[in-house]
Parts: sequence; structure tokens; C-alpha cells
Amino acid sequence: MDSVERVPVEAGREPDIGKSAEVLRERVEVRSLAITGLFVLALFYTLYFARTFFLPIVLALLLDFLLNPIIRGLKRARIPEPVGAAVVLLALLAALGLGVYTLADPAREWLAKVPASLQQAQTKLRSIRRPVEQVSKTAQQVEAATSVEGDTQKREVVVRGPDLSQRLFGTTQNIVAAMIEMVILLYFLMAAGDLFLQKLIKVLPQFRDKKRAVSIARETEASISAYLSTVALLNVGEGIAVAGLMSLLGMPTAVLWGVLAALLEFIPYVGAALMVIVLTLAAVTTFDSLGHALLVPAAFLALNFAQANFVSPLILGRRLTLNPVAIFIGLAFWWWIWGVPGAFLAVPLLATLKIFCDHIETLAPIGEFLGK
Repeated sequence: MDSVERVPVEAGREPDIGKSAEVLRERVEVRSLAITGLFVLALFYTLYFARTFFLPIVLALLLDFLLNPIIRGLKRARIPEPVGAAVVLLALLAALGLGVYTLADPAREWLAKVPASLQQAQTKLRSIRRPVEQVSKTAQQVEAATSVEGDTQKREVVVRGPDLSQRLFGTTQNIVAAMIEMVILLYFLMAAGDLFLQKLIKVLPQFRDKKRAVSIARETEASISAYLSTVALLNVGEGIAVAGLMSLLGMPTAVLWGVLAALLEFIPYVGAALMVIVLTLAAVTTFDSLGHALLVPAAFLALNFAQANFVSPLILGRRLTLNPVAIFIGLAFWWWIWGVPGAFLAVPLLATLKIFCDHIETLAPIGEFLGK
């Protein structure tokens, strides 16, 4: 008989379940990351193109956090929340109207003097600009000597668009509509009180979640209110100090410069730089002596430096102090999204986000990154 040679059959290898699970987990993480990225891009797109809708809402929410302690104080004094909200809102609008009425004429006079002021400032600063002009003239001569003239004539195409005020603030109709929407929404938010918190508690199923939601909401609201009120008082205090300093230095309409400094202080770095430019132009056109004129922005810079590096960190503390890198990125982002109003709201929004993240365990790393 022929012997039949048997070939052993190799058994199939069993699949590595652990490795398959790891690959599947990596795919899920990549898909989750991609979905998160698309969501963030969609959010940015929505905030940019729907800014006329979101801006009054965000401003009303921040003002609600700021004014809520006053409403609760009136409630403890037996004044209902709708009545207290009406009293606070009317007082706020009256103070704003009085300020605008008082400062409108001085501001209009200074704006009317801007062209003449620029010419006077250019004349007085000619001695400082002379070396720079000489270098520029030399560069132009070198460029003219090395350029090749052609037969064709250069044509300039001018594209006309909206003026500067419309780009910064929008049209008057949009501003008025946004202000009315913000005032109405602010009143309803203050008059509602804890209505939204009560709705959230009813929706949550477990008692433990309800208790935690109340604790987080109370602590977050208290921290945001304390931060916004403290920053507002600090800016008002700096405005009063600037007004007194300008009065001592002999600047006219010192109150106008104090109010402008208090408003621009909400925009870190950029606001101080704009204030220095404005004060320099105003002082150069006011005083005959160049040294006296330059003393005005120098005094403001010294005061602003002391406030930013000593007073604010001492009062706010380290926990509520924001990272300068985060401030710069947030300022650039909100300026791009919402223009000048976004620049004013950038730091309050960053501080609100930081406080919110500090009170939620899973978001604590974001709060740590935003702080110092």
C-alpha cells in the first residue's frame, strides 16, 4: 500500500480582542474629536453672523449678574422683584441719560476740534518727527532711483464701503433696536428672579443632582456678581482718579477724560493705548509747552500701571485674575466676532467662563488655563 503523507492542518489564530477594542476606541475618539471641531466651527459661525441677535442677550445677562445683588437686597426689604427691577432699571437709565446729557456738549466740541488738533499736534511734534521724515525721504529717493519707469499709466481702483462708524458700531437703527431689546430683556431677567433655577431643579430627576445644581448655580452667580461689581467699581475709581489728575494738570473737561478712561478700562491694553493717544493729542493742542503736554499721558500711564499691577490684583485676588495670554486671545477673538462691543465684553465673558469652569469638576482644567 502506498503510504499517504498527512500534512498537519494549522489551526487558525484567534483574534486579539483587546487590540480590536483599542482600535475601535481610537476610531470613536477621532470621530468624537471631529464632531467637536465641527460643532465649535458652527458655533463661531453662528456667533459671527447672528451678532445682532446674541449681543443684546449677552449684555443683558451680564448686567443681570451685576444688578442681582441689588434686587435681592430690595426683596429682603419687602419690595417685590418686579417692582425692584423697575426701580433699578429706571435709576440706571436715568443715570445714563444724565451722563450723556452732561458730557454730550464737551465731547461734541472736542470732536469738532479733531482736524485742527491734528494739524497743531503735527506742527508741535515736527521736531520729534524730523529725523523720521529724513529717513523716509532718503528711502523714497533710493526707491525712485532704482525703479524702472514704464509707458503704461497706473490706475487706482477705489472700493467704497461703509464708513468707520458703521463698521465699528453699526447703523443707528441697529443700535437703537439692540438697546431696546437689551433693556426689555434685562427687566424680565431681573423680575424673574430664581425662576430659571427653579425650572432646572424640576427637570433634574435625582435629589443629589438637584442639590448639586443649586449649589453650583448659587456659587457661580455669587462669584460672577462679585467679580463684575468689583471690576466696575475699580474702573469707576480709576475714572475718578484720572479726572482729578487731569484737573490738577490743567486739562479742560476733566470729567470727560475720567469717564472715557473708566469705559476704556474694560478693554485691557488696547483701551490704555487709545487713552494715551487721545490724551496726547488733546494735551498737545491745549498747552504751549511740549513738556507740559507730554506730562499728561505720562501721568495717566503711571496711574494705569499702578492700578493694573497693584490695586486690581490686591482686590480681586489671584483666583479671579486672568492670564494675560488668555486676555489677549479672548480680546482678539471677541473683537473679530462682535467688533467694539465684543472688545468691551471680552474680559467679563472670559471671567464668567473661568468662574463657571472652576465650579464644575470636568471643566476645571479650562479654568486653570484661563487663570494665572
